[in-house]
Amino acid sequence: MKTKTTNRFSRTLTSALVLLALVASTFVPALAQTRRRRPVLRRRAPVRKVVTPVTPVTPAAPATVYYNVNAGQIIRVRMNQNISSETARVGDEFTTTAVDPVYASGVEVVPAGSIITGRVTSVTRASRKSKAGTIGVHFVSLRLPTGITRAINGDLTDLTASNVNADNEGEISGQSATKRNVVFIGGGAATGALIGAIAGGGKGAGIGAGVGAGLGVAGALFSKGHEAVVKSGTEFGVILNQTVSLPAANVH
Repeated sequence: MKTKTTNRFSRTLTSALVLLALVASTFVPALAQTRRRRPVLRRRAPVRKVVTPVTPVTPAAPATVYYNVNAGQIIRVRMNQNISSETARVGDEFTTTAVDPVYASGVEVVPAGSIITGRVTSVTRASRKSKAGTIGVHFVSLRLPTGITRAINGDLTDLTASNVNADNEGEISGQSATKRNVVFIGGGAATGALIGAIAGGGKGAGIGAGVGAGLGVAGALFSKGHEAVVKSGTEFGVILNQTVSLPAANVH
């Protein structure tokens, strides 16, 4: 009886082991295949965000407003150096400084201290007692204290009240175009150069006005035949022949 029971147990165990082997033989390859087929997860590279810098928008500068300084405007200037008909040559340049500001439409456009450059256009030496030396000049440029420079077309004129007109905005203009046709004329050592209008196409000269004192003896001065000497500090007028456009001075 014991032998039969043992045999039956052995057969049952053997059957179980065979069944387990069969199951194992099926599961292990399937597991291996499943492991082989598992997709490989790849890590993506981090995405770098490119930040474009924002350029600040600069507001546009307001447009510059220009004002016309009309032809006929007279600018009071002061000589910055000495010139003489004895040594001057045609083409020589000299500078003057604006004494009074100039206004256009009530706005200051040429402050006092602006530099006006002149050029010698003709020179006549004193050749005899009855003929004084003369210097003809022309004014070619204006430089403001801000550094702005403009070409101008200007001539010499005097500053007597009878020859200029000032309006309520401080603008001074000439009353006669004939005042532009003037030159520096030789005078005595005490009076300096006189300003005279050229008569007869340059064949003679007549006194228009003077710089300094001594106009009452102009005839006597002419008889001495002095050279025309314009000293530093001498004041006279520059009259514009053409209109020039300038911005507001903005100088305080």
